[in-house]
Amino acid sequence: MLKLILFVFPLAFDTFAVSAALGAGGLRKQQRLKIGLLLSSFEMGMPVIGLLLGHGFGSVMGGAAGYIAAGALFALGASMLAGDKSADGEHVAALVSNHGLALLGLGISVSLDELAMGFTIGLLHLSIIGAVILIGAQAFVVAQVGMRLGSKLGEVARAGAEYIAALALIGLGFLVLADKVVS
Repeated sequence: MLKLILFVFPLAFDTFAVSAALGAGGLRKQQRLKIGLLLSSFEMGMPVIGLLLGHGFGSVMGGAAGYIAAGALFALGASMLAGDKSADGEHVAALVSNHGLALLGLGISVSLDELAMGFTIGLLHLSIIGAVILIGAQAFVVAQVGMRLGSKLGEVARAGAEYIAALALIGLGFLVLADKVVS
């Protein structure tokens, strides 16, 4: 269970970063609830797809699956560090002011890292049900906190949360690699 919590924990920083950007625009209570449910729904669904793909791939890859999982974590963390975040807050705020397909796009864009994380969790054959429950719970709670604090914290906090999430994913990659080497 501890390993699963370590995998889900970095996702909270990314969810916080997006939610803080949304909250900076000033949202009503009903909007916060709607967006929190949207984000947690997508963040629960995408890992299921990734978990199933990773679990099947992990079965085929056998002993190399742990190394592939570590590489996936390194790549995900590095892509978060290298990504251009300069306009993310404005982009997310513009999406939330729209309805329908724009909110669907927001849900998908926010949950892509959960797809990658789900794949990694699947490679390591961790609990699918446990992962979905933990990811959904953290996504909803962290989204609510992020949206409420977003207007007060501003861009620096959002960027800092994304940076911490990226470093946590890279650190988790090292843990998976070390576990694979030691065992």
